[in-house]
Amino acid sequence: MSVESSVEPPVVDAHAHIFTADMPLADSAWMKPDYGFTAEDYLRVLDAHGVHFGVIAGISIYGQYNDYMIEALRRQPRLRGTVNIDPATDRYALERMKADGVVGVRLQLSRRRELPDLASENYRLLLRRVADLNWHVHLALEGPQLPAVLPALEASGARIVLDHFGHPDPATGLAGEGFQAVLRSVAKGRTWVKLSAGYRLTWQSQGSGTPDPLAMRLAQDAAAKLLQEAGTERLLWGSDCPFVGHESSLTFTDALASFAQWVPSAPARRRISDTALKLYFA
Repeated sequence: MSVESSVEPPVVDAHAHIFTADMPLADSAWMKPDYGFTAEDYLRVLDAHGVHFGVIAGISIYGQYNDYMIEALRRQPRLRGTVNIDPATDRYALERMKADGVVGVRLQLSRRRELPDLASENYRLLLRRVADLNWHVHLALEGPQLPAVLPALEASGARIVLDHFGHPDPATGLAGEGFQAVLRSVAKGRTWVKLSAGYRLTWQSQGSGTPDPLAMRLAQDAAAKLLQEAGTERLLWGSDCPFVGHESSLTFTDALASFAQWVPSAPARRRISDTALKLYFA
């Protein structure tokens, strides 16, 4: 299937990161960037490519240091964000974050030896508060682990957003139980999936200067299946800018080109933008 030579940019980039070079790292950080990528840097990238709105994902390597992002959300009405927080965070703090432009919590569970008990009191309270605030849970977790986590999130009543195609397992692909759990969750009507960062579906390409072909093929296959099963009303697009750990091999232009490959229909891409506008900016 051919990709249009002139690609109209999406209205919303639903997955990006901002940070400064001196932000405190989390103990679990898997790398340390030797540069900063500020809100102003990001907005200049969006402007250069004709994208109007951006959604900042809480970045795992900085743990619960959401301070810089929240500061940027206050200044920039074009941005929204999700935060990494302690599950015991009280309602008053969450309401203040909502007023500042926060639209959800990022549940960063990937690369963990043990998953938290989402049935514990603190998580039950957090998920109820997320639902009450009309926020969403932005879940980051390896695909094979999703069947153990999605039912508890679905039962909470909170909306769910899965990044990076739902992280299908390269070993089992779309037939794997993890990706099948993603499709089942989407069918229930309160789960969305980001078409983002296909190169992260394997770890082989990090720092190599070239995205792993296996990861890119898996992303293409997953996009086609999600379009078929979920439709544009449950899909989002994200650039993953500034491509932390892969800066030498990717650009924002590459990310836009990938979106056009994953979703060759311009009207379908526009409907995905409309979905993002409703979810993050309505």
